[in-house]
Amino acid sequence: MNDHVSTRRPGLSRRLMLGATAGLSLAPGWRPARAGATNTLRVGFISPRTGPLAGFGEGDPFILGLVRQALTSGLALNGTTYDVTILDRDTQSDPARASQLAKDLINGQQIDLMLTTSTPEVVNPVADACEAAGVPCLSTIVPWESWYFGRGAKPGQPSPFKWSYHFCFGTEQFKQLYLSTWNNAVSSNKRVAVLCPNDADGNAIRAHLLPDLAKAGFDMVDPGGYQDGTTDYSAQIALFKKAGCEVFCTFPIPPDFTTFWRQAAQQGLTRQMKIVTVAKTGLFPSQMEALGPLGHRINAGAYWHPVFPYSSALTGLSSTQLANAYQTKTGRQWEQQLGPSLALFDAMVATLKSAGNPKDKAAVAKAMSTLQTTTVLGKIDFVNGPVPNVATTNLIGAQWLKAKSGKYKLDYRTFEHVEDPAVPIQGPLEPYKM
Repeated sequence: MNDHVSTRRPGLSRRLMLGATAGLSLAPGWRPARAGATNTLRVGFISPRTGPLAGFGEGDPFILGLVRQALTSGLALNGTTYDVTILDRDTQSDPARASQLAKDLINGQQIDLMLTTSTPEVVNPVADACEAAGVPCLSTIVPWESWYFGRGAKPGQPSPFKWSYHFCFGTEQFKQLYLSTWNNAVSSNKRVAVLCPNDADGNAIRAHLLPDLAKAGFDMVDPGGYQDGTTDYSAQIALFKKAGCEVFCTFPIPPDFTTFWRQAAQQGLTRQMKIVTVAKTGLFPSQMEALGPLGHRINAGAYWHPVFPYSSALTGLSSTQLANAYQTKTGRQWEQQLGPSLALFDAMVATLKSAGNPKDKAAVAKAMSTLQTTTVLGKIDFVNGPVPNVATTNLIGAQWLKAKSGKYKLDYRTFEHVEDPAVPIQGPLEPYKM
């Protein structure tokens, strides 16, 4: 666990920051801290850095370094400069640990606000702990229905949440993405094999997305929920083969998809697939490289990509510069969680600027409820969200292809942008072939 007071440790090297931000300046209103500033804001940041969900947290050390560097001179808010302490924690992909870490940060470290990201297994227990304790919490990268209804909110009823706020795509964004993808240039019989686990994500998808896809003319072949950690998918594979499915969609934790897809290849299912669309898994290069050729031409929703035409107000980096800086610093290929993890801090700063007193938890929570800002992820608008406490973000269709050149094995190429035409398309969708 890494606690950090921004004025005491340098974060990223000065050389990298100068190279990454060449020609850019920090956002208006950012000024050096006055000498002897004593006010401190304590911010919790909880994500999965190890365990089955570790792909989501792979870039977090880099993002935290960028943020700490940007905050080295403090944060000027309404005439007062605050030092910023970021206390980051790894859930190890364990929901019970996520809850305990949140309570420790709230009660032991006396944080002023919480940031958290990546799957209901992390975000929901953290948000629940903050809601119970009266600590403002901002989160992302959980389909919003899994976050909102998965935590007890009821359709058509007032929001039960006062302290927790969430920005992310939801089933409407999946619907638009999937219809655009499955009605693309690659033809199929429109019979879709569905693999959804019996968890918050799977249940939300089954209740809110699958019926809409069926109404749009797709035959959704759903064998029902399975338990996370299942090791034998023979029954599901046999059903999909018998039904003649040519489209596949799934929402599993990454290790489960690897197990399923290898069994699907061994039992001949992959050979009949024309379009393979994944979510929650297949998002990061490390996951896809582990599949070898089985991962080529799989597509997924990109919730951030280097071609996004948006920048971070906090760091001054464009999306392209963020990806390049990550690759230069780490030697690893960019991955899409970089965008939303940095967007949490962009949104945090915008919230604190409008809160009046950033140490007043009620004022900070109220400022979250009316937040309208643009981050490296794109626009975040809590005023016009689908329900209170929620702002939606976009998904762009992208496909994993074998790289033709360069040091990395795969390219993640955008092929559709129905939800945000400002995002460039890099090439057409190619049919899945095995």
